[in-house]
Amino acid sequence: MLKRYKWTWILLALIVVMAGFLIYTGTGIGKSKFPVLGQVEDFSLENVDGKTVTRDDTKGKVRLFYFFYTSCPDVCPVTTFLLSQTQKQLIKDGTFAKDAEFVSISFDPKVDTREKIKEFGDKFYVDYNGWYFLRGDDKKIREVAEKSFKIGIMGDNKDNFAHSNVIALVDRDNQVRKLYNANDTDNVTAESLAKDVEELVKQ
Repeated sequence: MLKRYKWTWILLALIVVMAGFLIYTGTGIGKSKFPVLGQVEDFSLENVDGKTVTRDDTKGKVRLFYFFYTSCPDVCPVTTFLLSQTQKQLIKDGTFAKDAEFVSISFDPKVDTREKIKEFGDKFYVDYNGWYFLRGDDKKIREVAEKSFKIGIMGDNKDNFAHSNVIALVDRDNQVRKLYNANDTDNVTAESLAKDVEELVKQ
């Protein structure tokens, strides 16, 4: 019987395998929630405490990256507030500073002195033990933003700046794992950001 219908059984087996594969991929089962999207370019920037911080100084922890400028009239303060609420969530579960950090990078170094950035961060009750606020060469910063996170920054002063309002999730090995449109306030919340950070910490 088996010999007589060998090809029929093989065909049926192939159909079952293919159907299973389509279900497996179509439902998202087996897909990584955090695919590798790229690699963070190396950088060397100044922190609010005056110390130099490089990309690899932050390596080993899961990070949220954000590009901003302190005189931003709209999205930067709102998104920094969102990150401060995420900080609260991560402090509660003991993840912040221990396994996760934030990296906010100003692309307006002419205006954004260390003192001005510190004043900006203080408004949002930033815990500087786990949150870098960096500044430095604007050309290098734009290069890192574009090459690492596909974030476009245009203009040369606060009156004509235009930039993508994106938060980036980066793993312990400097790999970009997710990009969030921070303007999508219905889906990008402190709770959802904290949850993703916590999940990636466990991987």
